[in-house]
Amino acid sequence: MASKMGVFRSLLLSALLISTALPLAGHGETIALIGTGEVSGAFGPRFAELGHLVIYGSRSPDLPEVQEMVRVTGTSASAALPDEAAAQADIVMINVPWSVAEEVVLGLGDLAGKIVIDPINPRIVDENGYRDYPTYTSNAERIQNLAPQAFVVKAFNTISADTMIDPDVLGHPVTIPIAGNDAAAKQTVAALAEALGYEAVDVGPVRYAHIVEGFYLLRSNTRDMLGDHFEYHLRRRETGVPQEIR
Repeated sequence: MASKMGVFRSLLLSALLISTALPLAGHGETIALIGTGEVSGAFGPRFAELGHLVIYGSRSPDLPEVQEMVRVTGTSASAALPDEAAAQADIVMINVPWSVAEEVVLGLGDLAGKIVIDPINPRIVDENGYRDYPTYTSNAERIQNLAPQAFVVKAFNTISADTMIDPDVLGHPVTIPIAGNDAAAKQTVAALAEALGYEAVDVGPVRYAHIVEGFYLLRSNTRDMLGDHFEYHLRRRETGVPQEIR
């Protein structure tokens, strides 16, 4: 009996350690934004406004334009080399072109136990001008394979830069589809999205990131064909769904 109780205590302790290993959005985590393009520029100041410590990861953190991002973000922000930024962070957001994403992730060092947000849209343009999948393995899956002990979450890839800055610009709700293998990590990212003013919906494991990345392809191709701008809102039905069509 004592042996069984010892095993139980060990399992309970392990569960508690796992459950407290992931941060809860809105409680002042450190967020590393890897890359200093428009995605980092859009989200950095907004994360800081929520009380998070923001570190921009740049190959040249002392460049004037990078330091200007730090200044705009506020006194809690800083810039560092990408691996240094990731090492200090609870949450790492990879905001680089898809063609260099794997190389960048490999250069970040040990990401074990960290939430890694992937907002990247891999794409190629075919001979007819349509954007298409460059590979049938999602970018999020590739990152998860490179960092198997990290908690990779696909999110924020379905919205445009102006909606990243202001989710109210459209005058209606915007949904952030979230895919990943770890439920707690997805809950953290969902809470972060909701704190930023979006709705969030868990669409399944990381292998479904391939479908989420397709949202961008549909949105951008439709924009080019029709000249109209689209954002996604996955609306819940108010009435019950008949059993036969579930």
